[in-house]
Amino acid sequence: MNKISGIGGKNRILLDTLSRSMKNLFSVKDAAKILGLPVKNARLYLAYFARRGWLSRIKPGLYIAVPLGTVNPQEYKENPWIVANRIFSPCYIGGWSAAEHWGLTDQIFSSIFVFTTRMFRKKEITIQGTDYVLKLVRKKNIGHTKGVWIENVKVQISDPTQTVVDVLDDPITGAGIRHIAEIVVNYFGSEHRSDSDLMKYAAEKKNRTVYKRLGFILETINIQSPEIIETCRKNISAGYSVLDPAIKNKGTFNRKWNLRINAEIQK
Repeated sequence: MNKISGIGGKNRILLDTLSRSMKNLFSVKDAAKILGLPVKNARLYLAYFARRGWLSRIKPGLYIAVPLGTVNPQEYKENPWIVANRIFSPCYIGGWSAAEHWGLTDQIFSSIFVFTTRMFRKKEITIQGTDYVLKLVRKKNIGHTKGVWIENVKVQISDPTQTVVDVLDDPITGAGIRHIAEIVVNYFGSEHRSDSDLMKYAAEKKNRTVYKRLGFILETINIQSPEIIETCRKNISAGYSVLDPAIKNKGTFNRKWNLRINAEIQK
């Protein structure tokens, strides 16, 4: 390996064993099991290997082998989606990240949005210089996902229709209602469009504000979909909801959709 110090016979055997057995991220416990060592000893070896540049530490207690020929081993980073799949699992990539993947937005986001069933103290976590934004969901409420292969790891991502419903349910996950309007426009003009799935997924979400926001966006942008608009109109709840919860309550009240229009979207 370039720029990596020499390695003794015993350490080489341990490192080779890890490299052959652990093709992706692994924990101290994983390494201890593979190497046949107590966890305490495995932790010391991994820390030593990481200091020498033979392993890269993703976060405390989590490592990955550095490929041969890596010029700057200490700066080696794992694919962020693989990191998310390991650290936040059970989870799926969603929101603006899924919209970007499915071509529903032209915007490029530096952060990764993750829906996870695990509780974390912070909603925003930075790992290896990548920002992850988290939304806690119940396991039974995980929607429709598809598996995509990143290198040799299968990562779950919300399918295009679920992505649209998720961002309508919680506009924060879609980077705000203005961006969500763009996602809706692109979805309705794409090969991903499925009116039946859209209404099915919306019903599963059990949040009638989804219908309000969707119906309002379709009418405002003048997307010709009378059946969906009518279905949305029949399913709205009584009382007013906010178009974009992240914006202070202001603006006019739309009686047709029972929405407080506190943000403008492009027509």
